Amino acid sequence: MPQHLTDLIFHADQASFEATALSVFRYQYQHTQLYRDFCDRMHRTPDTVAALADIPFLPVQFFKSHTVMDSLYPVAKTFESSTTTGTTPSRHHVADLALYERSYLRAFELFYGDPSQYCILSLLPSYLERGTSSLLYMADDLMRRSGDPLSGFIDKDFAELNRRIAIAANSNKKLLLLGVTYALLDFAEAYPQPLGDTIIMETGGMKGRREEMTRAEIHRVLTTAFGVSSIHSEYGMTELLSQAYSSGEGIFRCPPWMMLLVRDPYDPLSYLPAGKTGSLNIIDLANLHSCSFLAVSDLGKVYPDGSFEVLGRLDNSEIRGCNLMYEL
Repeated sequence: MPQHLTDLIFHADQASFEATALSVFRYQYQHTQLYRDFCDRMHRTPDTVAALADIPFLPVQFFKSHTVMDSLYPVAKTFESSTTTGTTPSRHHVADLALYERSYLRAFELFYGDPSQYCILSLLPSYLERGTSSLLYMADDLMRRSGDPLSGFIDKDFAELNRRIAIAANSNKKLLLLGVTYALLDFAEAYPQPLGDTIIMETGGMKGRREEMTRAEIHRVLTTAFGVSSIHSEYGMTELLSQAYSSGEGIFRCPPWMMLLVRDPYDPLSYLPAGKTGSLNIIDLANLHSCSFLAVSDLGKVYPDGSFEVLGRLDNSEIRGCNLMYEL
C-alpha cells in the first residue's frame, strides 16, 4: 500500500487530488496513532469522511509535543525547527528520505528546471549552526545536483559570497542565491550591487537577528539593493516535506501534491471562500508517513487558481491550536 500511495501522490492532479487525499487519510488514520486519536476526538473516521472538507486537520503544534509517525516504519532522520529562547522545536520524524528528496526535487524542477542549470549559493548561517534543518538537507542536495564548483554554503563571509557571485556572473549557468531573510538583508547592506538576472530567494524569518518587517518591505529593500525586478520566496516548514514557491509579489504556488485551504479562525471546522483571509490548512501528500493534513498558525488567502498569500500569524496560536487535544 505505501508504494502504491507514493506513486499516486506524485501523479496527483486537480482531477485526482481529492481521491488521493482520501486514500492518504485512510492510511494515516490506520497507522499514525496520534492522528487517529485526534480524528476520534473530532468524531471523524474513515466511515464518516467522504470528501476533502470532512478531513480533520491536526494542529501543527503537536510536532513540538508528540511523535507524529507511521507505526509501520522506523525513523530514518529527524528534522528540527529553529527556536527562539525558551521555545520548543518542532520535530518531524521522517521514515523515507527518498520520498522527501523526490518531493523537493520534483517541485524545484517544476518551478525552476533542472538544478544542473544553476550555480546555487546558500546563505543560511543560522541553519548551519544547528545542522538539523530540512531546508539545510534540501539545499545541500540541490547544490550537489547543480554540479557547479562555486555552489555551496556561505556562513557569514560576505566577501567570499561576493567573490563567488562575481565569478558566477561570467559563467553560462543561472545563479540562484537562496538565503534566510535577515542574512540577505545584511548582505544587501554590505554589498549593494546590480545582480541582473540572479534569482534571489528568501526563505523567511529574522530568527531574532533583526526587527520584523513585512514581506513587502523586505522585498522593497532587496530589489532596490540588488537591482532585480522581483524577489522569489520559498514557503516551507519542518513539519512539511513539500515546498511552495513565489516568483514575486509574495504569491505562492504549490506542486500538484500540495494544497491549501482557508479555515475560519473562529470556527476551525468551517472554510472560507477564495480570496477571504483566514487561517491556513495545508495538505501535503508527501507527508505520507507522518500527517498530511495540518492546521498551521499562518493567516492567509487562497485564490481561485490555488495560489496563496501569507499575511501574518495568529495571536496565541500555540494555545488555540491545542485546545482540542490538551489531554493527549
